[in-house]
Amino acid sequence: MFEDKKTKYYLIGVITFSVLLTSLSFYFYQAFFSPNALLEKDEPYMLRISSGANFQAVSDSLYKTEAIHDIITFSFVSKVLGYQDQVKPGLYKIEPRMNNLNLVKLLRSGAQTPVRLTFNNIRTKEDLAEKIAKNLEMDKRSFLNLLEDSVNIRKFGFEAETIMSMFIPNTYEVWWNTSPENLFDKMHKEYEKFWSSERKQKAEELGLSQVEVSTLASIVQAETQKADERPKVAGVYLNRLRLNMLLQADPTLVFATGDFSLKRVLNVHKELDSPYNTYKYAGLPPGPINLPEISALDAVLNYQDHDYLYFCAKDDFSGYHAFATNFNEHLVNARKYQQALNKAKIY
Repeated sequence: MFEDKKTKYYLIGVITFSVLLTSLSFYFYQAFFSPNALLEKDEPYMLRISSGANFQAVSDSLYKTEAIHDIITFSFVSKVLGYQDQVKPGLYKIEPRMNNLNLVKLLRSGAQTPVRLTFNNIRTKEDLAEKIAKNLEMDKRSFLNLLEDSVNIRKFGFEAETIMSMFIPNTYEVWWNTSPENLFDKMHKEYEKFWSSERKQKAEELGLSQVEVSTLASIVQAETQKADERPKVAGVYLNRLRLNMLLQADPTLVFATGDFSLKRVLNVHKELDSPYNTYKYAGLPPGPINLPEISALDAVLNYQDHDYLYFCAKDDFSGYHAFATNFNEHLVNARKYQQALNKAKIY
């Protein structure tokens, strides 16, 4: 009798343990391997984890944005894999129906998805800082401070007036949480990569430094948005530089006034006392008046060789220019354009 009871209890214990073990195994399997991310979505979710964020902030963000369905199993797997104490900041791409195991391994590894950083159509340091900070963790002011820090910019071989030439407009891959200092280092490396031995040789043949090429290219870019015309415009300014003529570039006056809404340069603007006033001061201005695109930089380095010394916008407002080898011919072209401006009531 006693033996029968003992056997019965033993069997009950075995069965209970088996049920618990099965249930626990099933729970573990479900927690680790069942889909838990973006169950009803077909597009990935980009998770941004700020520098200094803890696990609670990460899990709250995932749950509130409905990036994960079950926060308890996510927290459990994170605890088992040690992620709760190894949170790494950055931008992470979460795929639909990702399970907790793969999600936690991704976040724990720090395998970020890079941000494609693109900047162009930039006139000022403020513009550049705003465009760069827009899609990164850093704020505009922190990057602008570096742009205006004389010690920092001299470390890269530039001055306050020339530092903008270090930033070559293009699309770059960077980490979302990169620091302003690291981004500066990257942009300098990209600058050095752009200035190949071939480009340096062409600049030397022009008698221009790399910064001077950037400065002239910024004027060329401001003068024409037509990439196919830029080498021709560059040739005009290079001819003027060789003859020690004033560049008389309207965009430099617009930059000097700081009024980028200015559509028509008048004689009163030409009296402005500024080193950027190329109607008053000979040679190139102190630095770029915008961030010249690669097409503008290469237009200077591969300028069109001709005898033109003057050009003005065509009166058909096509965006192209009428070129002239002498002042009288230029006056004829200029009058046509001025008449077109007056007719369009652009003053």
